[in-house]
Amino acid sequence: MDAWEWIPETPASWDGRKAAVLAGLSPSLFGLGQPAIGDALGDEWWRVQDAAGATVAYGRLDESWGDAEILVLVHPDAQRSGVGSFVLSRLEIEAARRGLNYIYNVVPDGHPDPEPVTGWLAAHGFVRNDVGELRKQLPLTAASAAR
Repeated sequence: MDAWEWIPETPASWDGRKAAVLAGLSPSLFGLGQPAIGDALGDEWWRVQDAAGATVAYGRLDESWGDAEILVLVHPDAQRSGVGSFVLSRLEIEAARRGLNYIYNVVPDGHPDPEPVTGWLAAHGFVRNDVGELRKQLPLTAASAAR
């Protein structure tokens, strides 16, 4: 059995598991507004559970104009376990399945750890552009593997 399970949330809604993964950070920091429990969330979401069934992370893909903004949220207790890299690789596969060329992320103003997050994304092949996005072109092998 894999260490983590990738579970689509269709349709996605705000719930206590997402709030717990944010561990006290405001959802508005990540462009989610101030949702109440049960509020619908746009875009595509996946939940990651560990072998014990605990929710340890989320991934979101927001497709527009042939690219996709991604969001990787990892519970503080699961950080540095590799689950963030697992989420990122799964989001790359999901984007490639949709025929997208680039994924990107913007580390928001007010993020509590902007430098480590930016460094982590750079270590995974993301490059900052002139508008502050960290972009990564999806490799052709990812697109081929996803089909």
